[in-house]
Amino acid sequence: MCIASPDAGSKATLSAATAVPVQLSLPIHDPSPTYLGQRLRIPVPPPIRRQMDRWGATEVFDVYWQFAAERQRVYIRRLAGGAPPWTSDPILARYRFTNPYRFSDRVSQHLLRHAQYDRPRPAATIALRTLLFKVFNRVDTWESLVAEVGEPTVESFDPGRYGRVLAALRDRGQHIYSPAYIIPNPHFGAEAKYDNHLRLLARLLDDGTIGRLVHARGLRELYEILRHVPSFGPFLAFQYAVDINYSSVTDSGEDGFVIAGPGAKDGIRKCFSSSPNGGETDVIMWLTETQEEHFRRLRLNFPLLAGRRLQPVDCQNLFCEVDKYTRVSHPHLTGNSGRTRIKQVFDPIGRTPLPPLFIPPKWVRSEHHRELSGIGPAASKDSRHP
Repeated sequence: MCIASPDAGSKATLSAATAVPVQLSLPIHDPSPTYLGQRLRIPVPPPIRRQMDRWGATEVFDVYWQFAAERQRVYIRRLAGGAPPWTSDPILARYRFTNPYRFSDRVSQHLLRHAQYDRPRPAATIALRTLLFKVFNRVDTWESLVAEVGEPTVESFDPGRYGRVLAALRDRGQHIYSPAYIIPNPHFGAEAKYDNHLRLLARLLDDGTIGRLVHARGLRELYEILRHVPSFGPFLAFQYAVDINYSSVTDSGEDGFVIAGPGAKDGIRKCFSSSPNGGETDVIMWLTETQEEHFRRLRLNFPLLAGRRLQPVDCQNLFCEVDKYTRVSHPHLTGNSGRTRIKQVFDPIGRTPLPPLFIPPKWVRSEHHRELSGIGPAASKDSRHP
């Protein structure tokens, strides 16, 4: 359930107690060993079957859930410190795929720990830091900016100083941007793409966009603000809205709203041969609502993280990953993009152990979870400031 702040002017920094990184001794549901695709199915409930038939569910729809369960077990085994191989599935073992829970990925975890919840900060600074981090979406880029210029704040943000750091990185042959998203170059008159992005962020401070983000009540309102930012487009605006929504800038969760990206649309097309164009949001929301039935009918154990179900953004991402997976497992099926191979290979050799999972403190509502995490009392509305 989305929880909107009753006082839009009361956004937000966490108290010192809640700003401490949360290293949960996680209440993970430990699954029994399962090899991808080798469990017997049980009858499909009639309402589920009718919707599957209406949208023309293909064999890839079952692969979607099998992939989600096995990829999550890979993550759990790594999180527990197990040695490779973490799966017997040859495709998962060879290629790089994101985790089923978006917030558990390495870059998202670094954002949470080091850009959003490292210490109490004004909400406007948290929003700016999030966008600065995510525009480049690389941990080493963020660390270089912080090391050379200092912790980014609204008051100290200086596009020129950051641009000089990024120019030095470029001259040393270092990558500045992550390949995870295609980030268009905004037209702000600079020769270098990174300088244009820094000028864009300065514009968002000057034109009041950052201030409007601070007063957003949830994910949908964040998206509606960000989709008007030059060069972002619907998909990037949604992804950045999700990232800001992780933070204490809003009080809301992740349910109730999603935007399908190009990869997800390809995955949906492979899973449902008759799903209507433009109906991707309905498909994703239906999957989110019925996920337990699908894991049950396929006799799959899906280990939850801290009791959280997959959220719409997670189901959206899984469609993108299943599109990639089936380029190898079902090469005869093609999506709208026509892509036929997976670019990134995964090498388990030399992988460092995963750090304990950080969960946004605002998600940890129950006393049981607070006990496990050592989280202090939530910040009061009076202690929050824009």
